[in-house]
Amino acid sequence: MTTPTLILNVDDNDGARYAKTRILQSAGFDVVEASNGTDALNVVKRGGVALVLLDVKLPDINGIEVCRRIKADPDSAMVLVLQTSAALTGRADKIRGLEGGADNYLAAPIEADELVANVNALLRMRQTQSALRDSEERFRQLTDNIEDVFWMFSVPARALEYVSPAYATIWGRPVDTLEREPDSWLAAVHPDDRAYVMSLWDALQVAPHYEAEFRVMMPDGSPRWVRDRLFPVRDRRDEVYRVARVTSDITRRKEMEALLRAADANKNEFLATLAHELRNPLSPIRNAAALLGASGNGANEHQARARDVITRQVDHLAHLVDDLLDVARISEGKIVLRQEEVELKGVIAQAVETAGPLIAAREHKLDVVQPDRQIWLRGDPVRLAQSMGNLLHNAAKFTPKGGRIRVEVMLAGDVVRIAVRDNGIGIAEDNLSRIFGMFAQAAVPPDRAPEGLGIGLSLVSRLLEMHGGRLSATSPGIGLGSTFTVELPVLRTAEQGAQAAEAPSSAPAPASGGRKILLVDDNVDAMEMMAFLLAEMGYEAHTTADAGNLVQMALELRPDVIVLDIGLPGVDGYELARMLKRHPQLASTRLVAHTGYGSPEDRRKAQEAGFDAHLVKPAELEDLEKALQG
Repeated sequence: MTTPTLILNVDDNDGARYAKTRILQSAGFDVVEASNGTDALNVVKRGGVALVLLDVKLPDINGIEVCRRIKADPDSAMVLVLQTSAALTGRADKIRGLEGGADNYLAAPIEADELVANVNALLRMRQTQSALRDSEERFRQLTDNIEDVFWMFSVPARALEYVSPAYATIWGRPVDTLEREPDSWLAAVHPDDRAYVMSLWDALQVAPHYEAEFRVMMPDGSPRWVRDRLFPVRDRRDEVYRVARVTSDITRRKEMEALLRAADANKNEFLATLAHELRNPLSPIRNAAALLGASGNGANEHQARARDVITRQVDHLAHLVDDLLDVARISEGKIVLRQEEVELKGVIAQAVETAGPLIAAREHKLDVVQPDRQIWLRGDPVRLAQSMGNLLHNAAKFTPKGGRIRVEVMLAGDVVRIAVRDNGIGIAEDNLSRIFGMFAQAAVPPDRAPEGLGIGLSLVSRLLEMHGGRLSATSPGIGLGSTFTVELPVLRTAEQGAQAAEAPSSAPAPASGGRKILLVDDNVDAMEMMAFLLAEMGYEAHTTADAGNLVQMALELRPDVIVLDIGLPGVDGYELARMLKRHPQLASTRLVAHTGYGSPEDRRKAQEAGFDAHLVKPAELEDLEKALQG
């Protein structure tokens, strides 16, 4: 149900006031009355009045003055005023009344239908104006609060009619500068993009719409990418009389696109490098395998060399796989450091031993300078030695033959710095910031073929960070060598003893004692090679690729150890281990998992399934011997 509109009828003539009230009430309006200007102003001040039917001649305040005061008050400025008069009916009187703020002026006598029609007309006008104001307010609230810049330009003059406050954020300049310099937005466009943007605006008359991306220069000189969209605004005749424009900041999107392009390029380079690195060992392995079957003069020497080649190349492949797995584990937060007290000299000695063959092959001179004090760290000795060995390996690889490598250990309070210096190919200044990134590759000296996956420095950097340390690099430039510096927190130091602690001698491998081994693997070649090796070591080796009857075979053979591949086709290796361990006659049989799955989760699952040892393919001979002996 529509609420009746409230009208204030102001007239000092009781009869005239009564007649107008009756006419308005009959038309469905609510009417209140006042007989003088003071009372009329008080009623309007209380609010709720939509229209004042106001006689000009009042006893206290002139009706034109009452109208002026109503319109001057912000709280009542939108109240409609219909001025009436029975005495002041001339043209000049009407003009004076309208100039005083009245919305219309009627001279008596006024017919009933004329009065109602004028009131309705004014109320419709008020409703239209109110709707327009509401629309403008909603528009302003929308444009004032969006992150994009909203513009409105006239056509064809291209004069700026409106710009939202976001201009100050995206353009980096105050909005009021556009009032003084309407083209200052265009002057801020990047010089390389300005001609393109100007061409779009020059074509505005024939093409009042576009979508473009360009750069805007901030006051500090930094660029910002924006996406600019222009839309035509048409009148009732379908003619374009304005254009609306929306400008969005897409700098972050452009940065992400650049990162994705770089990542894609790194990915392609990595895959090409990985394919190269995996193929390289296959050729010598294949040739060496052929030599193993050689006969005649020198066959023994050829076979020995072939075995050496296969061992080296398999070690290389295993190293690549280990690096990849380590990076994946660190990225996923799955790598766990085995923290203990570590003596730094032992770490460096192990690193030198690891990189020694390459340093010797490259005929480098290695100097190691360390303090006379013992320096103790808290960390994972294997991971620390791996990190230092990687740095020495890189120094040897990226230094031409006959170079110099120096390892220098320096104490600085509660921090130890280990600098690995070389006089090799050096690093360009613009590459220093990216060499610790994943898959970053540097050029190698001309006497050295490219090798590695570009993940070594990234891996070392992350491992050192996990130890509370850091890795940094410096280089005077190309051809001038480089220095990689490791910083690690010191746990404690001690005076060097009179005699260096003797390194524990390698205990001889325990005798096999003819122990019976059952090998279970679907890779027949790998299984047979391991069986031959175990036989050479004095074990009694038996093999099977069929895990379906493994329990029965084990009951008949009664092996001392079962070496079981977990990833067997159609069989769950973990469940098979549980079956073996549940059998009373096999409960004491030692189970060794031999698998390509080597994550901490895989080791945990193997232990829970009942395996006594877990070996990752390809297993080192020493690790295999330990797993078999227990």
